[in-house]
Amino acid sequence: MPKYIEDAYLKEFVTKVISVKEGKFVVLEDTIFYPNSGGQVNDEGKLIAADGEVNVIFVGKFGGSISHQVEPENVLKEGDEVTCVLDWDRRYKLMRSHTAAHLISYFIEEEIGAKITGNQLGLDKCRIDFSLENFDKELLMSFESKVNALIKKGGEVESKVVNREEAAEISTKLSALAKGLPPEIKEVRLVGVKGLVLEACGGTHVKDIKEISKVKFIKFKNAGANNRRIYFEILDE
Repeated sequence: MPKYIEDAYLKEFVTKVISVKEGKFVVLEDTIFYPNSGGQVNDEGKLIAADGEVNVIFVGKFGGSISHQVEPENVLKEGDEVTCVLDWDRRYKLMRSHTAAHLISYFIEEEIGAKITGNQLGLDKCRIDFSLENFDKELLMSFESKVNALIKKGGEVESKVVNREEAAEISTKLSALAKGLPPEIKEVRLVGVKGLVLEACGGTHVKDIKEISKVKFIKFKNAGANNRRIYFEILDE
């Protein structure tokens, strides 16, 4: 399990360079940088070595490895010891947004029976896509106050890794997920607010939903057929 999953609050970490391609694509032994995936954009920050430092401008998963695109090029080499330094403000906002997305999705699924089909978490605004025949914007808007009431009350965010058989036993939704997983994936990470539904997720989250502070729904969009979309942002109080 990568460090960004083990401890989402780890801001610095010392590791070694495994490989460097084209002078700018760096693979590390382990990393605190979240790769662009699951609707959550990648982390940014720095890698500091004895011979200099580079900016991490993109992180992605390629061929089973997490690759860090850096600039300037040709600074790091295989075997270098480096200190990873996160752009913490960026990461923390994404953590808050991701946990908020889980809360909003919970109400969408539980109260109107819609199916979440995707999401995109940005720094300025985020979106959740869902499938729904009757598009009641007033009803959807009512979820904003419900989410914020839950945030104000607070609640521990729990995370655990289970094997795919255990995931299939937890809920109908996770059962369908487990059956659809490639055979090489043996474990599923589940995340959720204590007492609410657990969701399969590989992203970074806050420890307590109070850290989200507040959410604001920006707009609703009819994306055609039964495809709906809600945009929201995180506010600091």
